[in-house]
Amino acid sequence: MPKTATRPIGTIYTPFKEPAGCPIQPRFSRARGLVEVLPRYATGLRGITRFSHIYLVYRFDRTDKESLVARPYLEKRKRGIFTIRSPHRPNHIGISVVRLLSRRGPTLTVSGVDMLNLTPLLDIKPYVPRFDSFARASSGWLASRLKGRRSAKA
Repeated sequence: MPKTATRPIGTIYTPFKEPAGCPIQPRFSRARGLVEVLPRYATGLRGITRFSHIYLVYRFDRTDKESLVARPYLEKRKRGIFTIRSPHRPNHIGISVVRLLSRRGPTLTVSGVDMLNLTPLLDIKPYVPRFDSFARASSGWLASRLKGRRSAKA
């Protein structure tokens, strides 16, 4: 029978101690961070430096709030939780694509962090443009809000 519980494989270190001031998306962040993988998982990093970007899968560990509708950053209207990127999700799981700058042993240096310092890391996956980028993808309700924007600022 497969294991169903997730457990941290490491820790993400960032300059952001509190939600205020933390970027709302990695695409709009230039902040650097460290991703420290536990020694028993370090072998899994073999070959990772051949990728320019990686997905970090992590736990929003500083919230116990759960809501199926919430008001997103760029909107006045409440939206369904599965149509926004709020941390107040049923399983409190976050994902961010960050730029991989270097590796030293079990530690990765990345840029574009948008999570709080000491965030538990659940997984790492390579970002592969051919698999992960869709030229004609829809941005749903955000499409009209993002038209012509270069940042997430309202």
